[in-house]
Amino acid sequence: MRVGIVHDSPVPTLSSRQLMLAFMKRGVESVYLRISRLSMVIDEGGAKVIYGSEEGVSTDSLIIRSLGFIATLEQIFRRVDTLKHLELSGTLIINPIDSMLRARDKYASIITLNAVGIKVPATAVVEDVFTAVELCRRWGDVVIKPMMGSMGYGSIKTSDPDIVFTVAKTWLTHGQPIYMQKYVPKPDRDIRVFVVGDEVLGAYYRYAPKGCWKTNIAQGAKAVKIEKIDDELVEMSLKAVKTLKLHYAGIDIGEGEDGYVVFEVNAAPQWSGFMSATGINPAEKIAEYVIKLLKG
Repeated sequence: MRVGIVHDSPVPTLSSRQLMLAFMKRGVESVYLRISRLSMVIDEGGAKVIYGSEEGVSTDSLIIRSLGFIATLEQIFRRVDTLKHLELSGTLIINPIDSMLRARDKYASIITLNAVGIKVPATAVVEDVFTAVELCRRWGDVVIKPMMGSMGYGSIKTSDPDIVFTVAKTWLTHGQPIYMQKYVPKPDRDIRVFVVGDEVLGAYYRYAPKGCWKTNIAQGAKAVKIEKIDDELVEMSLKAVKTLKLHYAGIDIGEGEDGYVVFEVNAAPQWSGFMSATGINPAEKIAEYVIKLLKG
């Protein structure tokens, strides 16, 4: 049994190292693979995936921690096609590439969750400045964020139509659509739930730093363990992961005036905040889960 951990950092990230160690502790060989060095080849020998100049990629499973730093649509297609090639060849991909892309595309995941009755914020994606401005006038406080961003970077909260106009105009000039959500008032915190398979490993509050509305750990938020997770939170989190057909995920949930609301689902979540709050290392659970799937 051999498992690959896929990222594109020249040096394995902390989560990648933790996963490799977790597999090693269980007697399973693991290898770190940079996604930019995985290539597809079809020749007289058939169809295969190579790594650098090495012939073939021999792994039973790949855990995709990142698609890497991608500059073009062509690079996205190439990397996705490579992973789909391996998936079709029988390699267990965690998370499945189609599911990972759906989760990474914030609007695609929001409409998928909404379709099964999971409460989500009022959301829009537009390519017209004046539509964005009118939505701001209608909704009041709005959050504009990158469709495929992470860690809260690039997100802007405002109720000023002029700011929306300026941001929208700038983004559209660079070919970026405007992803907008009606701001959900919350008690200076939100909730991150971590799910592996059919199990909720735990959850914690992310308290925004003083004077900041963002609750991302990367933006300085404080992580505090939720000692008792209520049934509604468990049910919503498991349903979100199942709906998006993921094996594991971090689910960001707000406590709105009308109850819980799912902001987004992260298919390759960082877990330093979760570990510091709960003392649980998700890498251990993910390794156990993948080994169980491989053994059938």
